[in-house]
Amino acid sequence: MSDGYTSGEMMTVTASRALRDGQSCFVGIGLPSEAANLARLTHAPNVVLIYESGTLATKPEVLPLSIGDGELCETALTTVSVPEMFRYWVQGGKIDVGFLGAAQIDKYANLNTTLIGDYTDPKVRLPGGGGAPEMATCTGEIFITLKHSKRTFVEAVDFVTTVGFGRDGTARDGVPHIGAGPTRVITDLCVMQPDPETRELTVTSIHPGVGRDEIIEATGWAIAFADDVTDTAEPSDQELHVLRALKARTETHHAAS
Repeated sequence: MSDGYTSGEMMTVTASRALRDGQSCFVGIGLPSEAANLARLTHAPNVVLIYESGTLATKPEVLPLSIGDGELCETALTTVSVPEMFRYWVQGGKIDVGFLGAAQIDKYANLNTTLIGDYTDPKVRLPGGGGAPEMATCTGEIFITLKHSKRTFVEAVDFVTTVGFGRDGTARDGVPHIGAGPTRVITDLCVMQPDPETRELTVTSIHPGVGRDEIIEATGWAIAFADDVTDTAEPSDQELHVLRALKARTETHHAAS
């Protein structure tokens, strides 16, 4: 194991390990894309990465700046129209995992990418939902990766852009043809999973060097810990080498563009 790594690298490596080889994954831009491509370049070479712009089985050499980045189309097996992507692939239930980020997440794993503040007079307008609401209801399950702070981890999101388990944890109960929803939230401090009964996010794994008080302080609600909290495995030298090389290629590529 490596002696030196950042909390961000710990988060990305842990998130990448959540993907299994051979799964189909609908990838969000940013941290989810970083983690998904690290998985493809390490333990899951047969993972099928799909982006909202319609690129199927894409294998980018550098991380895309947006879903419209030419790198995605150039390295994809094929590219389909956006209507086909959503109507056939996503709504048709052909995607195993959706990998998302957000501006806010609450204790029931609802995501906000719409606005901060009151809907009629917001403090900040955010980019919006994109394909995330469809992903959360139509894919098999959702992984979420976010940096951990009270600004992001709030008791109740200002706006539910993408449903996790609703305002009271029951939004998926009895709903036919809906995915499992968020099954894992990976941060730079820990891993959270929904409680089987209440659906409230609960800490199940803590990263090396992180204390419970640090997690409590960075969370905007009274965070619960599972009875059998584990220690997250450290990144390997190989994982760090591949991740750093990917990010270096990305920085060089985009600086020259």
